[in-house]
Amino acid sequence: MKKTLALWAALTAVALFATGCTSAADADTPDRTAPASGSAAPSAAPSAGDKAPDAPAAPDRRAAAYRKWGLEPFAEPPAPPAKKPRTRTAGGQVPVISDVPTSEKIVFITIDDGAEKDPEFVAMMRDLDVPVTMFLTDSAISADYAYFAPLVAQGHGLANHTLTHPNLRTLSRDAQRREICGQQEKLAKRYGERPRLFRPPYGNWNEDTRAAAKECGVDAIVLWRESMQIQNMQYQRGDRKLHPGDVILAHFRGPSELKGRTMTQMMTNLLRHIQEQGFTVARLEDYV
Repeated sequence: MKKTLALWAALTAVALFATGCTSAADADTPDRTAPASGSAAPSAAPSAGDKAPDAPAAPDRRAAAYRKWGLEPFAEPPAPPAKKPRTRTAGGQVPVISDVPTSEKIVFITIDDGAEKDPEFVAMMRDLDVPVTMFLTDSAISADYAYFAPLVAQGHGLANHTLTHPNLRTLSRDAQRREICGQQEKLAKRYGERPRLFRPPYGNWNEDTRAAAKECGVDAIVLWRESMQIQNMQYQRGDRKLHPGDVILAHFRGPSELKGRTMTQMMTNLLRHIQEQGFTVARLEDYV
């Protein structure tokens, strides 16, 4: 019995000793995978397959920008023609146009006056990169000339819509010239560009208008084929469809004129109408 107890005690001591040594060794042996105290963790060596994440591709960035505004990306417009289809011959009359002769499924967006100055519209135009031409009236923009500077810097067209927005047909030729030439000078001074295109307020013009526009250095009087309202467009043709080369009229308008809608919502509706009919948007100044 004594031998048995002695043997049991000896075995227990050996087991405890072995267990204690293992625990002590685990506690005292440095972790070869951890940094020493006070040292920075070593950076993991990149494997052959590791690389920095790629920046989004241009088409992906464009699609994301359009999704922000609830739209699908437009098809890229065709390259502009080598020779503009609408031009003023040297010494000739100023042409009056509502569309541009082309077989391409393109239209041109023009925006009048400048009364509404929604900063979200500037962001929208930057994101979408859809060209527009702005026909600006001094009495509408003079409260905040700076608003339109980033739009000009984005490459959008700068055009003339008179100083005070009168019905030009009620004015003499000299008075019309003052309205047109005066705005030519103001826009050139403010934005560093002298406009080539002019739109008479309300679309009203006569031969005195053409003569005055020519004296002011205008290359074309631009009217329109369709006009954007709030959700829908008004068409001049009976088929109520866009045609290649059409000029579309819109306005810088805010919620008070758009029955609570913003200018960006109006523009979104316009762009959807264009897309639904299979068209894309080109830059008017490339064709006139």
